[in-house]
Amino acid sequence: MNPVHLQTLLAIVDEGSFEYAAATLGVSPSAVSQRIKALERHVGRVLVRRTGRTTATEAGEILVQAARRMALLQDETNAQLSGRLERVPLSVAVNADSLATWFRPVLADVAAFGNATLRLRIEDESHTLALLRRGDVLGAITREATPVSGCQATALGSMYYRAVATPQLREAYTFDGEIDWAHLPALRFGPNDTLQDVDLQGRLDAAVRRRRVISQIPSSEGFLEAARAGLGWALVPELQASPLLESGELVALDDTVAEVALYWQCWRLESELLEKLSQAVTKAAGVVPDSGMAQGF
Repeated sequence: MNPVHLQTLLAIVDEGSFEYAAATLGVSPSAVSQRIKALERHVGRVLVRRTGRTTATEAGEILVQAARRMALLQDETNAQLSGRLERVPLSVAVNADSLATWFRPVLADVAAFGNATLRLRIEDESHTLALLRRGDVLGAITREATPVSGCQATALGSMYYRAVATPQLREAYTFDGEIDWAHLPALRFGPNDTLQDVDLQGRLDAAVRRRRVISQIPSSEGFLEAARAGLGWALVPELQASPLLESGELVALDDTVAEVALYWQCWRLESELLEKLSQAVTKAAGVVPDSGMAQGF
């Protein structure tokens, strides 16, 4: 299989179009198209969907995974040969709450590598694994404990969430000592954010949950600010909620604590940088090496 054709496929998936891939590779769009057609003829499968943003088909995803593995090893080799003057891109899928809290030391660790860059994809922890399966990233923070084929999984511990709101908002929607969950305005990070729905299953039936007043705030920092502003109630990581609960700026709506177990999944590959990245992630999460136990966040 022609490595140039695989590199071209990877560029198309990363850039989202034949034209942008051509600009990245320094060739014409026609050359990109010819390379992909040649690769598709070679494997006998359609590899990319050409409508809207260009994406890989199921067969294409298999080749994207192979291409990204090859690219990582080649970039590492080039960096070593050039005296670490070149930078190796490390692509990781991470949920916004982790990035805003415990994951931050990883940024400093990667900076200290001296020969790597970090390309983060922000996605809900229930959906990050899809990016790993497609070959879009080499590692992911996920809820899934079962390793994806060709990958390894490490337990990181759990994040804990509290249902919080401003005192004024809670008072406005409390009647006879009971919170009116059906009408209490709510906050959601994005369309894939299902944690709140799970939390409400014991309080409201599905039909009522769908009719709720919900504001969507796709930023961890903005999400917290929206809760502080009284725009709605929210499930907030204890790491962020604790100081606001102590100050009285926010109040807990009940004693329930939602637990989300997290795992680090990455390719099973002989790569020094990938190993160092995995160590940085597990260190940041507080995992005790070789014990199989996590201290939590």
